[in-house]
Amino acid sequence: MAVCKLCGKKSKIVSSALNLCYECIVKRPEMSRPIIEIAHTRARKPYNLPPLPPDNGILCERCGNACRIAEGEKGYCGMVENRGGKLTLLSTASRGYLSYYLDPLPTNCVASWVCPAETGAGYPEYARRDGPEYGFKNLAVFYHSCTYDCLFCQNSHFRDMYLKGETSAKTLAGEVSERVACICYFGGDPVSQIEHSLATSRIALKKAKEEKRVLRTCWETNGSMSTRIARQMMEIALRSGGIIKFDIKCADENLHFALTGVSNQQAWENLRALSEYIPQRPSPPPLVVSTLLVPGYVDEDEVGEIARRVAVINPDIPYSLLAFYPCHKMSDLPTTSKRHASRCYEVAQEAGLTRVHLANLHLLSTYDYE
Repeated sequence: MAVCKLCGKKSKIVSSALNLCYECIVKRPEMSRPIIEIAHTRARKPYNLPPLPPDNGILCERCGNACRIAEGEKGYCGMVENRGGKLTLLSTASRGYLSYYLDPLPTNCVASWVCPAETGAGYPEYARRDGPEYGFKNLAVFYHSCTYDCLFCQNSHFRDMYLKGETSAKTLAGEVSERVACICYFGGDPVSQIEHSLATSRIALKKAKEEKRVLRTCWETNGSMSTRIARQMMEIALRSGGIIKFDIKCADENLHFALTGVSNQQAWENLRALSEYIPQRPSPPPLVVSTLLVPGYVDEDEVGEIARRVAVINPDIPYSLLAFYPCHKMSDLPTTSKRHASRCYEVAQEAGLTRVHLANLHLLSTYDYE
């Protein structure tokens, strides 16, 4: 049980990773920001990553962090360096740092409830079967880097795998056998190594087209990529039957900085831009939004505001609410409760969204936060 450094509130839903309560983060940003910066500096130092997006050097325009990287330094994601006055990508089409495995379908994906792998949506153009694709597999690609620094990261082990697992796009695409019906890039986050995933997709889809078989291409991402790159991703996902899954962490900008170390504005800009593609392929939906319900921080107020913004963009965008379990720097928080999840589900529907889903139900607890 931690204590908020600003107001003195002591609660089971104040994490020692921040030592700040939700109210002080969103209502007292000038006072909370120095404390937040210390928290992220502490979280990133063991991995030799910049505490904040650098702002004194050559501009990197690959994502919304807009790092300005000085000579000999690297960007916030750790995958771009300034070498001799030029930006150098550590991950390219010929070299990605990742892990991968074959996952039987249907799989536990944030979009599974609307995905062809589980529902048969779009059959026969986008699905192998008119129903669940039992007997087929997903190539799950886990990138070892990220453009955010989520203190609650549910896959935080990627930081210990930095610059490990070197694999070319050609080699990875070669893992797509006839029984592979889809590829899903996640991590970490694929944005930080997006050139590699785009190249892999193009190689694999070319072969699938020649062999006249379905191969969906999906991304699970924080949505921080440049809009130019976002459109490239959507064009591939759209024609293959894939889905881009946006993990929107929270609505409030100050809270987003506290939880992730960076802004959320690029994600919202990209969600609006990519929503323009929905009429081209309403089913299966090319976009899905998800939010992790972090006790004490991502509650019904945050979810309600996210849902209202998404509904303004397009009320038919599927929205998945995910249960949190204690992890990474916020391992002192409780698991999402059934009451928390139920109320967030209700407010998302009240905000005007037509498709809301509760996922990871097995994680929900009956624990009373208060």
